[in-house]
Amino acid sequence: MTAQTPPTPPFRDPQLPFAKRIDDLLARLTLDEKTAFLHQFAPAVERLGIEAFRTGQEALHGVAWMGPATVFPQAVGLGATWNTDLVRRVGEAVSKEVRAMRARDDRVGLNVWSPTVNLLRHPLWGRNEEGYSEDPKLTSAIATAYTHGLRGDHPTYWRTAPVLKHWLAHNNETDRATSSSSVRPRVLHEYDLRAFRETVEAGAVAGVMPAYNLVNGRPNHVSPYLREQLRTWTDEDLLVCSDAGAPSNLVDFEHYFDTHEEATAASLLAGVDSFTDHGTDSSTMVGRIKRAYEQGLLTEADIDTAVRRQLSVRFRLGEFDPQYDPHTVTHDFDTPAHRALAREAAEQSVVLLRNDGVLPLAPDTRLAVVGLLADECKLDWYSGTLIHRSTPLEGLYERFGAERIEFAEGVDRVLLKASDGTFLRVPEADADDEVRGAEGALDPALLAGRTDLPPLTTGAVGTELALVDWGEGVLTLRAPDGRYLSVAEDGYVRAAADQPGGWVVQETFRLEPHENGHLLRHVGTGRHVSVAADGVKVADENAEIFELIITEHGKDAVASAAAGADVVLVIAGNDPHIAGRETEDRTTLALPAHQDRLLRAARAANPNTVLALVSAYPYAFEPAPLRAALWMSHGGQASGTALARVLAGDVSPAGRLPQTWYADDADLPDLLDYDILGGRQTYLYYEGTPLFPFGHGLSYASFSYADLKSRTESGALHVSFTVMNTGDVTADEVAQLYTRAVDPSVPRPRRELVAHRRITLAPGEKAELAFQVPLSALEFWDVAHSRWRLEPGPYDLMAGSSSEDIRLRTTVVLDGDPGGPRLVAEQGLNGADFDEQGGVEIVDRTKVSGDAVTPVAGRSGELVYRACDFGAGVTEVTVTVAGEGTVEISLDGGPALAVLSPRAPTPSPYDYVSLRAAFTASGVHDVRLRLRGPLRLARVGFSG
Repeated sequence: MTAQTPPTPPFRDPQLPFAKRIDDLLARLTLDEKTAFLHQFAPAVERLGIEAFRTGQEALHGVAWMGPATVFPQAVGLGATWNTDLVRRVGEAVSKEVRAMRARDDRVGLNVWSPTVNLLRHPLWGRNEEGYSEDPKLTSAIATAYTHGLRGDHPTYWRTAPVLKHWLAHNNETDRATSSSSVRPRVLHEYDLRAFRETVEAGAVAGVMPAYNLVNGRPNHVSPYLREQLRTWTDEDLLVCSDAGAPSNLVDFEHYFDTHEEATAASLLAGVDSFTDHGTDSSTMVGRIKRAYEQGLLTEADIDTAVRRQLSVRFRLGEFDPQYDPHTVTHDFDTPAHRALAREAAEQSVVLLRNDGVLPLAPDTRLAVVGLLADECKLDWYSGTLIHRSTPLEGLYERFGAERIEFAEGVDRVLLKASDGTFLRVPEADADDEVRGAEGALDPALLAGRTDLPPLTTGAVGTELALVDWGEGVLTLRAPDGRYLSVAEDGYVRAAADQPGGWVVQETFRLEPHENGHLLRHVGTGRHVSVAADGVKVADENAEIFELIITEHGKDAVASAAAGADVVLVIAGNDPHIAGRETEDRTTLALPAHQDRLLRAARAANPNTVLALVSAYPYAFEPAPLRAALWMSHGGQASGTALARVLAGDVSPAGRLPQTWYADDADLPDLLDYDILGGRQTYLYYEGTPLFPFGHGLSYASFSYADLKSRTESGALHVSFTVMNTGDVTADEVAQLYTRAVDPSVPRPRRELVAHRRITLAPGEKAELAFQVPLSALEFWDVAHSRWRLEPGPYDLMAGSSSEDIRLRTTVVLDGDPGGPRLVAEQGLNGADFDEQGGVEIVDRTKVSGDAVTPVAGRSGELVYRACDFGAGVTEVTVTVAGEGTVEISLDGGPALAVLSPRAPTPSPYDYVSLRAAFTASGVHDVRLRLRGPLRLARVGFSG
């Protein structure tokens, strides 16, 4: 007899809708199998022919961590292009390389954790390089373009599945796992949520990753906004992936829950669908989920909901339909097109900050190229391994000829003399060109330093080392062969690293004055360098006292090179693994002292000095003495060629700053002050004079703007104007359209970007640009009524080349919703719905949802609620509070009319009591509250 072929199960039937196929597959999976799917590394189910799956492939500006790949400019550099078409093409190239790499290495995942849409609110944030802009509209436009490129154009099957990072209000590395961002409702809706919302609504997002921090006292991994906001923006099943180790943080660091079972259940119920914890070992997290289920904290339906969302992504990625997935045949990797795109992206990211005519450089210019970044092509934590490499010096050699260039790096050359009179010495060794991470790693934090090279020794003749101070006394020391001194797990110091890097950088040191010399402290281990018979090592005892002998000052070498040049190009910036990176915020906008010395030396030797900053973030510097200044992020594999082509005039610069460059640290708010409205932060509210404004960037051409027209139709503003290239070279212009409420009833932005377009124009060419701006873009979050509202009245429309370079303006008068006073007699007041505050932070009302307000520790807090309508009158006030302290209530700045305090402290911050007092008011008044003590106020009600 012939055996019958078993019928194809419905989940394998490509003719059925995904939803029905997922229903069928869920019904076939056991509870244990479904539970195992909830870890980042979901195992295979062999009995059903289901392969293993992992969430999380880093792909911020190229495929990261998995070995060689095309490296594009950092995300902040892509933001500086202001070019959505370009960024979409970059995303497309990255996703094709993901597919091509996965075809030969199944460790490469298709669920990509990218892009980062956290807004660049504060320029000292260590991860500034990962975001696109301080503006939510520009951020969402660039992120939407990148996710569309990552997703691909096929209507059914996605090339990769992008996950947005990091939900929500996350801009500090300092105490990032325990700090709470106090985000008032207007800032939440108008700023932080907006970048996520508009990107998700564009339809190419597979999920989000919650951030490590808390928002309003509640960890992001149990955020009610996942349910109340995120999942209402799309009909797609969104996969929420935890950040690495964050599920454990809920208990271990944040102490928000008593047990891991409670924490895991709360996260899953809030909307987390995949747990990234304990690396590839899923047993701990799966055990917690099983125990939470056994304790009745979770139901099988809860587990099914999370598994369904993961399966939805897997089906969209074509896992169950390989014969129909058009992306399985994608092999585009390191193609000529990708190389050209990397150069184009780097070129378009260059921002010309200042130019008095020295740029572009004449072809016969004798050029001095100096600075610590001049011959570097730096990578960051989320970079792939370089296949191609172009430093500024190499690019300039290629473009101008090496014979026309004098180079001085500007490092200090030093010898380290031990107390016995011998010198540190790097022994000869066959140090090959091994590059950290070249083979790829699922977790590069686990990559170990090299131990195959001999450790440093001491001798009568020492090795001259190149010393660089990257700021605040953090040093690197480099051997003559280009290898950095590094410490491996065995504690020995070797010249072993091609570049500083790693989760814990092992190539940085500090010189600490001690007696008549210095101790050399290794930053990564915190231990001092000691000299032993078997080599130089770090140890807890017997620290060596070194004499630092400077054989050459870097500034002298720079001055010498600069003196004989027509133009001096100082290339300064940061190393993305040092002094400002994930886990470490910066402390200042200033250039590090070492680099400032080099810049001053170059200027003193030659007034024709140009500064090129290659950095992950803004700096504060004095531009007036410079002939020109440029900025680009670390621009990937083609950064040097791109910079050289811009300097030579082969390409006219047209990058624009994606964030405000402040003139001084004094202009900055506290790093943890997330109230951009009250703190007057970002270009939206900042009232000072920036060093360079948002949207700024110069060109080798000039442009005129004319013919601004507008009309209102079908719920949108239709705006058009013309731009003409009045210069003599073909160049790009980034035309920007801003709006401003002329006479708002509440504080509104000074101006707000609503549209932009990057265009290329030949000399004399003119283009008409037309924009359709939905009226909803002019709405604000009305805290009085907890909804979006378009206020009627006049609005300025402003077109120009930056937020401060406005060329055209007109005013339109819009109809809208006049709103009205708060109906407090009927509805009361939610504590967090204030108009103004001082000394107050928002905290969690319960561990599940809701907000309360409390004074900042050690201070009294004040709250103002404008235009409160008491109607015909009230005679009693009720406050809902927890903790201990006092609430004082007054009207219009008058004396306190009621003072309420709990008789005794409540048992916990979540145990609320209602307090009542006589209170008489009628008509419309401003209500003012003063809070004293560790008291939480959730609500104020009025009656009588």
